[in-house]
Amino acid sequence: MDLREALMGYIPYNEQEEKDREQILKFLERGDLIYTRESKDVHMTASAWVTNRERNKILMAYHNIYDSWAWLGGHADGEKNLLLVAQKEVMEESGLRSVSPVTEDIFSIEILTVSGHIKNGSYVSSHLHLNITYLLEADEEANLHEKEDENSDVRWFLTEDGINASKEPWMQTWVYRKLAEKMKNFEY
Repeated sequence: MDLREALMGYIPYNEQEEKDREQILKFLERGDLIYTRESKDVHMTASAWVTNRERNKILMAYHNIYDSWAWLGGHADGEKNLLLVAQKEVMEESGLRSVSPVTEDIFSIEILTVSGHIKNGSYVSSHLHLNITYLLEADEEANLHEKEDENSDVRWFLTEDGINASKEPWMQTWVYRKLAEKMKNFEY
């Protein structure tokens, strides 16, 4: 199923998702360039809310650019299968060798603002990430390691502790708490 079709069938969880879905659908009209960083002002990303089997912990990384504990994920870089992007990014950023979708359906959607920053010695202008989030599961006993060019630590947190570890108020309130609530109410 393509992203437009998946988003049209997605039932927004709240007003934030309703409004963001409307905007993402409009941006998708730009065509495939939106899946690449060549689209400088806005591009597709995929994130993962990674939980353990018991659904009481989440995996987070200490993100170097944001100087905060954060979920894992990254740019589509031309790939249209965003679930695959989310899984690949989690494994790259955490060292996990295996991560499985709890569901292959979209778990959440967000438009995220990214402030201008330096990456690999070059300035990256402020832009938007049109983000699709997936609910993934991993073995909390598996070995973890950071990806030094992106994060400086990776660890499991009790869900509320992970949310509170974030230094980003908007992410804490509008994204992480929403994801925790959705996970709690998700029918497995």
